[in-house]
Amino acid sequence: MQKIPTTVDLWKKQRYSVPAVSGAKRALDSDNVLTESSKSQRVLGETSNNARQGFKRPRLDISSNYSHLKASKIRDVSNIPSARPTIYTQRKLAASTPTASQNPLLSLKHSCYGLPERLVQNFASLGINSIYPWQSSCLLGRGLLSGEKNLVYTAPTGGGKSLVADVLMLKRVLENKKAILVLPYVALVQEKLKWLRRVVEGVEKQHDSQYPSSSEIRKSRRSFDHHLIRVAGFFGGSKAREIWADIDIAVCTIEKANTLVNTAIEDCTINDLGIVVLDELHMIDDDHRGYLLELMATKLLSIEQATQLVGMSATLSNTETLAKWLGAKFFQSAYKPVPIEEYLVYDNDIYSVSTSGAFFKTASQLKAIETKTIPTPHRIVQRSQHIELARPMTNTIVALALETVEAGYAVLVFCASRASCQTTAELISHAMLQAQDCSENDMNARREVLSNLRSLSVGLDEVLERTIIRGVAFHHAGLTTEERNMVAEAYDNGILKVIVATCSLAAGINLPARRVILQGARMGRDLVAPAMLRQMRGRAGRKGKDELGESYVCCEKQDLDEVGQLLEAELPGVESCLTPEKRGIKRALLEVIAVRLATHPDAVQEYIRRTLVYHTMDREALNLMVQTTIKDLLDSQLVLLDENRTYSATQLGQAIVASSLTPEDGIFVNAEFQRALKAFVLDGEMHVFYMFTPVHSAGLGDINWQMFRKEVDGLDESGLRVLRFCGIDPGFVNRMANSGKQLPERSQQEKDTARIYRRFYAAFQLRDLCNEVPIYVVARKYETPRGFVQNLAQTCEGFAAGMIKFCERMGWAMLRCVLEHMCDRLKAGAKSDLLDLAKIPFVKSRTARVFWENGFKSIRAIAAAESKDIVPILVLAQPRKSKINGDEETRYYEKLKVKAEIIIGAANRLWEREQQIDFDTDL
Repeated sequence: MQKIPTTVDLWKKQRYSVPAVSGAKRALDSDNVLTESSKSQRVLGETSNNARQGFKRPRLDISSNYSHLKASKIRDVSNIPSARPTIYTQRKLAASTPTASQNPLLSLKHSCYGLPERLVQNFASLGINSIYPWQSSCLLGRGLLSGEKNLVYTAPTGGGKSLVADVLMLKRVLENKKAILVLPYVALVQEKLKWLRRVVEGVEKQHDSQYPSSSEIRKSRRSFDHHLIRVAGFFGGSKAREIWADIDIAVCTIEKANTLVNTAIEDCTINDLGIVVLDELHMIDDDHRGYLLELMATKLLSIEQATQLVGMSATLSNTETLAKWLGAKFFQSAYKPVPIEEYLVYDNDIYSVSTSGAFFKTASQLKAIETKTIPTPHRIVQRSQHIELARPMTNTIVALALETVEAGYAVLVFCASRASCQTTAELISHAMLQAQDCSENDMNARREVLSNLRSLSVGLDEVLERTIIRGVAFHHAGLTTEERNMVAEAYDNGILKVIVATCSLAAGINLPARRVILQGARMGRDLVAPAMLRQMRGRAGRKGKDELGESYVCCEKQDLDEVGQLLEAELPGVESCLTPEKRGIKRALLEVIAVRLATHPDAVQEYIRRTLVYHTMDREALNLMVQTTIKDLLDSQLVLLDENRTYSATQLGQAIVASSLTPEDGIFVNAEFQRALKAFVLDGEMHVFYMFTPVHSAGLGDINWQMFRKEVDGLDESGLRVLRFCGIDPGFVNRMANSGKQLPERSQQEKDTARIYRRFYAAFQLRDLCNEVPIYVVARKYETPRGFVQNLAQTCEGFAAGMIKFCERMGWAMLRCVLEHMCDRLKAGAKSDLLDLAKIPFVKSRTARVFWENGFKSIRAIAAAESKDIVPILVLAQPRKSKINGDEETRYYEKLKVKAEIIIGAANRLWEREQQIDFDTDL
């Protein structure tokens, strides 16, 4: 029988001379997505013939709805009185920071720090040749470098906080102790992970007199390097290959860090922990996650081990209270290496405001209808003739951004919403230099960024395609993690000159700029908190690149008073999350009993005395709260009290703690599992996916009721049984789709109902992702940003990992196996037959299916391939490409070739590891 040619066969005839691969590719639908139902074969080679026979692709079209805009000029007001001296003008008269030659203690080589030469060299290679005076004073505080004292300290954003914690952490690790670094966001964990691995590269710990036993060193080919410092990241639903015995520094999210500490206490390995660093310590009063930080620190204080606690933040006001709680030294620094000058912008006028008090005074005068003293602007932005720039705030933002870029500096613009980010980015880009006016190096670098983005599995965003070529990009949660990382890296490398971002960026990765422009001071409709505003303004000034930073707050009349008060406001004190209104105390007591850290009433009271809430709450009210909570835990059958007055956690209580749930959520999840055990629907997938969706509706997004109705109508008999089992009423879905209303959530019953419907709607998206529908197609189908879809998948991975632990502790082995298998599918974004291939980087979801259907059905097959075999597969797996010219197409294929080489290298390492495991098993 004659062999049916595949799409890859036809592709290779056009570009490559390699042996054909086997398999028949399925057809593609209009979205370029693999489907089972298509009956006609769409062959890529047929559409590619035109391109190979002289058809020329059009060049990249960077035009949009806007014509080229001319930014307004900004003129100085010459008759204003001379301004009072600023930090910047004063620093120009004298060196702002002493050097190591002036003060030897500012060199990390100094013997007082006790750092090995290789570590000092690594710091120098990363640009840290000396430290600031405040850092030296802080580090040399009595008992800190030796690990005898705890530390709480504050310093402004960009003031060098992290280096102090890094040095203290590395001191403990060099002494063969372990370290945990706690960060609030996954993006920060990933960024810090890369940084620390570069810092500790080639650095050895102190050698013990005898080597660790085989039980302490994991059986692997890397066991010879156990003297080197090993750094690992723990976040989300990630399954790190490393275990506690394998690592020296664990960089974790708050939830993962708390789990690591619990495990170390239960396994009696807590003595190995030398230091815990709590970055962004102000998160301790976060309503959703803050209690976990307090729980973790309180447990470490209660066991009275030699574990050093270090907490830091740029936005702490009650440092002394926190230091008293942790029994720590406290240190406060107001020093910022790059001074910042502050401005208020209103109605095309720019006012210099050296202090928040001056800002408030100026804002009040501008808002008043009649005032005797009219403030004089520092500079004036000319009004624009372009209709797109008719609004004064928009006109000023574009003018300030262009002025900064033309001077050779970078700009960071904060907007209130994702839509505003994209609109503003487009406006600024159309005022930037035309392509013909830019240097060839700049244009090539920007095309490289576009090529990188185009090679991603989600393709290239249309707005980014238009703006990046002009040196402008936006950055918000609607982009995928990979897109955000590429944009941030291009900005950090100077390829992009302007980033327009939502204010959440200020709390995320570090992207400073010469000039920071705030489009108002709102997050959505609400004013940002004083701490967030301080972080946003604190991004101004890049050490080593700028001699000063500038912060511009652009206001409209209705916001002047509120923004002025916001800038004048003091930072609120950090409070405990174990108070009755925040309900963290119930989880705290359940956890301390479950890990057997306090199993007697007296021990519980001793534990409470170690908490932050003990230092901030009335004693009588605190005792009553503890007694009431213990009674509630007993009544809920999460805790038992025996005749010896000893507390112990029930099986359910243990499961709740192990799965990182709150007691309230754990009871809800247990009730759902108990119902599911009686009638779990195993002849379909929807029931499992519903169980994977987080019990909190936050982050699940709004429901498109028309799409919900369409998906319900498409369910088979198995899916309909799950629908009825979960309490979904198809009639209600139909009524909501016809009315166009949103779910009412006034009463608790309405909130519970809304949670069920949101979870089921999210389960539809998980089902599609696990059935190899690409993220960008799911996003388009459900009309939600693709970054939200990716975040939903990652959130559900983390929640699913907790559900697996829950089932394990409850003894539901079969249900655990089912959930674990589906969790693996969720991570891979693929069906069961592709799980092995999905272990390879970049081979996920639809890409894995294209590999499979074109003959690469195992890791070994990919490991044995060459890049010329892999590139055509990657081309087929890409979403429909933008129209690009010859040079950009060449660059695009080069990127795919690099990706192919990475895939082959990773496949070889995986194959070798599997062979090594088989070899060890045979022995």
